Amino acid sequence: MQPELCPPQQQVRTLHVALKRPAPVQRPGYASSIATTSFGPPVLKNWCVWVQPADAMPANRWDQRWFEAVSSALATWGSLVPLTRVDSPEQANVMIHRQRPARRLVAGVWRASNGRAQLQIVDVQRQGRRRLEPQVKVFVSPGLRAEALQATALHELGHAFGLWGHSSVPTDALAVSQGEHPVLVPSERDRLTLTWVLQQTTRFGSTIRQSIEPAELESPE
Repeated sequence: MQPELCPPQQQVRTLHVALKRPAPVQRPGYASSIATTSFGPPVLKNWCVWVQPADAMPANRWDQRWFEAVSSALATWGSLVPLTRVDSPEQANVMIHRQRPARRLVAGVWRASNGRAQLQIVDVQRQGRRRLEPQVKVFVSPGLRAEALQATALHELGHAFGLWGHSSVPTDALAVSQGEHPVLVPSERDRLTLTWVLQQTTRFGSTIRQSIEPAELESPE
């Protein structure tokens, strides 16, 4: 009998594991800007993804537009990373919320954004097994036109699936600032960077055999 891919969590602790910038060396795509952890990149062999459902059924046209844009972005990344859609947040590693992110204080200025990905590293028990996992909350504002919705979801999900950094090229999905036309599919540089990240050694998804004190993880995003 095959094990369940996305069993619900039974216990969870947030761990103090900092993201760190890599050494400035030449790597494929923009991999030289991608942060990692002391355990390796926060990636999994299979991602369990929960998408916030509409408040009512049938969904109104605005909720439906948001859901379709997010689903399109997910399907695009799904051709590059294995993922499973789940029905509850307790099953998920990635949770996508239909919500504008709260403003943040950056360099003394309160800044708003259309999307955000927040990373925590957790010690989680599922089906009696403790393992190390990344846990990501993705916020995508519903108040955007359709293409901007999809581009924002694509960008933030790129972070969620391991690209914790940015590109300086506006035609990349993970660009700091995109050009005139929203990027709706990962570029070749996005693909090269993600492939490099997924080839790195990581302990995420592995059984935890030692205790780490729980604390909040500060995300660079």
